[in-house]
Amino acid sequence: MAKFFKQLGLVVATFCLVVAGLAISAPQAAAANVTIKMGADNGMLAFQPKEVEVSPGDTIQWDNNKMFPHNIVFEDAALADLSHQGLLNTGNDDYTSVVPADLAPGSYTFFCAPHRGAGMVGKLIVK
Repeated sequence: MAKFFKQLGLVVATFCLVVAGLAISAPQAAAANVTIKMGADNGMLAFQPKEVEVSPGDTIQWDNNKMFPHNIVFEDAALADLSHQGLLNTGNDDYTSVVPADLAPGSYTFFCAPHRGAGMVGKLIVK
């Protein structure tokens, strides 16, 4: 009987090691690329989409689409690296930023400084 429990213990231990190995070697989710247009396709002073969900490590492509100049300013000072305070003046002036790996989940407001009064405000939702 003791031999049976010893073999059972070895089987259970082996199973646990295999499962743990699979969990450790599971591939990480690939970072996504997200595009936010500055100036809506219909010519309105808006970010399109107005709200976007991202994960840490994702890349955001800010396309200067219509009604420029635009910029990207985050209200939270901790996100200064995601902001682009300088004005993007032409349709060829785009900006790319990467969501920091250590950014806490939450909702972060951003705006275009020249057009904030016209409602050009958006929300970045970090999962």
